[in-house]
Amino acid sequence: MSARGAATAEPETRANPLREESVTLRAADPCTFIVFGASGDLTHRKLIPALFRLSKQKLLHPRTAIVGFARREFTDEAFREEMRKSVESGPPSSDWERFAERLHYHSGVFEDHGAFRSLGRLLGEIEEKRGIPGNRIFYFATPPSEYAPLTRNIGAAGLAKRALREETSAPWSRVIIEKPFGRDLQSARELNALVHLVFAERQIFRIDHYLGKETVQNILVFRLGNGIFEPLWNNRYIEQVQITVAETVGVESRAAYFETAGVSRDIFQSHMMQLLTLTAMEPPARFEADSVRDEKAKVLRTLHPMSPEEVARDTVRAQYSAGALGGTPAPGYREEPGVNPGSQTETYMAARIHVDNWRWSGVPFFLRTGKRLAKRATEIAIQFRQPPFSLFRSAGCEMLEANILRLRIQPDEGISLSFGSKSPGQELHIDPVQMDFYYLTSFGQDPPDAYERLLLDCNLGDSTLFARRDEVELAWEFMDRILDTWRADPALPMAAYPAGTWGPAEADELLHGHGTHWHRL
Repeated sequence: MSARGAATAEPETRANPLREESVTLRAADPCTFIVFGASGDLTHRKLIPALFRLSKQKLLHPRTAIVGFARREFTDEAFREEMRKSVESGPPSSDWERFAERLHYHSGVFEDHGAFRSLGRLLGEIEEKRGIPGNRIFYFATPPSEYAPLTRNIGAAGLAKRALREETSAPWSRVIIEKPFGRDLQSARELNALVHLVFAERQIFRIDHYLGKETVQNILVFRLGNGIFEPLWNNRYIEQVQITVAETVGVESRAAYFETAGVSRDIFQSHMMQLLTLTAMEPPARFEADSVRDEKAKVLRTLHPMSPEEVARDTVRAQYSAGALGGTPAPGYREEPGVNPGSQTETYMAARIHVDNWRWSGVPFFLRTGKRLAKRATEIAIQFRQPPFSLFRSAGCEMLEANILRLRIQPDEGISLSFGSKSPGQELHIDPVQMDFYYLTSFGQDPPDAYERLLLDCNLGDSTLFARRDEVELAWEFMDRILDTWRADPALPMAAYPAGTWGPAEADELLHGHGTHWHRL
């Protein structure tokens, strides 16, 4: 049956003078952001634009400075001009001129201890000149292979203050580390141990930009702030959950990294595990960092560990072959520049996962992610159990569509709920209709960029949206069983799917036993 109508949720958009803020807004402390890998793609595309927007919104302290560190030779002026290309074209704006004063550059090799000693002298000069009390945020915008030498040299040069407890009057140091944090459980543990020699856990901010997205944060608000949904958020009313992270891009210029990671390490272990925990977690005692992360860790502890037989039955890995996207031919993964022609790296992964606790027992979680798929979309789909419909069968209606709650994370951020309604006419026809909420139409603006939120949270010392040590290690413990089975059993197939499609047929078979299919995005 096709949808014959749509209902649109109309929120209250006028300012409410009686509204009380649930969170006390705090001013950001003056600090120095030190960006390692300042000449790289992440700095250009995400970090500098996010910091520039925060500066324009006056959310950065006026004295805050930004220091880029990379191998390339730049003067401060050349670095500023290079960064300006990331945020605006044409003549420099007054906003940029003010922001550019914050920017400085230091050239060096990450393995060179002397470069860190000279960085320390530069930081001292900048902090004295700008009146910054020694507060520092170190951002690892580098390949994961550089995390260890960066950490060792920051520690050896005495650039960071290791704080075991909050000291409001003392300068603070924090470090932001990009995913993937390790490539398996053992390497994650070793990296955690190394970083903890220089930074205490409360100073470590393991970033996953998905957690900065408004719709991801809204999962808890939607569940816990609305009395009509939390009572239904369990195995009595929910039949299954589907989580999709789909990308249309291929490996682009990241073949060297992706060949060693695959989509399992690049997306599944990080983004998808975080989305799963936020969907399945119990209500936290308080909306604060440790309480929220305690509940996320509990979900990871209750994931059913897969045996080799279950890995073979409940997971699918695949690689894209030549196809087309939007009518434009796209090469297969093995034809991409820098990829091994005989590569066995997966660009697609799907799995059926079970959360073995009272709330979710018996409810399958279907997760899929891939590159070169038909559409760029990230969505969590909650499918509710169908009610008995013998009443409607007697009236000639043979089928009811399941109610689906969709949490759209990107693009077109919002929430939709489908439900059955009688279509006009003498006969009884029940068709699905939609109630839709869009951030753009409801609030008059797109949600802020995820990096803006996360950089500001780190500046404020709020680690709620960052992964804790136990979360990372528990996610790897679950993933290692899958990766070890794939590696140990060469008979397990690597499926194929044409670029521009929704993945291999084998992924559809994961849902056939449940009488369902992947929801259209």
